[in-house]
Amino acid sequence: MIFAGIVAGGTGTRMGADIPKQFLKIGEKPIIIHTITKFLENKRIEKIYLGVHPEWIQYTQKIINEYNLDNSQISIVKGGIDRNSTVFNIIDLIVNEHGINDSDIILTHDGVRPFVTPEIINNNIETALKYGACGTYISAVDTIIRSQDGNIVSEVSPRQEMFQAQTPQSFNILKLKNAYKSLTESEKEKLTDTCSIFTMKGLPIHIVKGDVINMKITTSHDLKIADLIAKQI
Repeated sequence: MIFAGIVAGGTGTRMGADIPKQFLKIGEKPIIIHTITKFLENKRIEKIYLGVHPEWIQYTQKIINEYNLDNSQISIVKGGIDRNSTVFNIIDLIVNEHGINDSDIILTHDGVRPFVTPEIINNNIETALKYGACGTYISAVDTIIRSQDGNIVSEVSPRQEMFQAQTPQSFNILKLKNAYKSLTESEKEKLTDTCSIFTMKGLPIHIVKGDVINMKITTSHDLKIADLIAKQI
């Protein structure tokens, strides 16, 4: 079975808004509604799970009803203290509701990436089914440098080897659970995203080609750009 886990547990502190950024509107709809709809449109996905901050669960259900999304295809899950704990809360509910098979996969996605394309979703499904783990990436446009002290350039990285991470990040559920269980507590504290669970254990993450339109809305500037895009598509 194929599942989607949308991580939407933020509280919007960096945006400076009164509500979490996933509930702000672009093109007359909340960002999270745009995001959910992209996954609802893919008929290969069995069910969509939303990881939401506990204080915003009722509000999330309210707007799902308001925009007439199919409740039978969506479950809301209490978010954890960080991205990975939210992902594993989602996986725990999947296991409770459906059990788990060797071929089951989950596409994990940022709730504030509302412009993910059908091609990216389908390519994540195919790659995760074939290899067990993949992430979505675009080639770096700018030169990337390293600095050890934040003042002086330590190294100029070869741009052709640099990629910027997007989501979805998609996994065979059993492989993901087993890899996470094998980490020490100190290793878990160093994780930056879900793909890091695999790379920390030396396991391969296959690359799915992303798209610049698959932007993450983080700042007020991003919000303005996203609103313009949403009104044109």
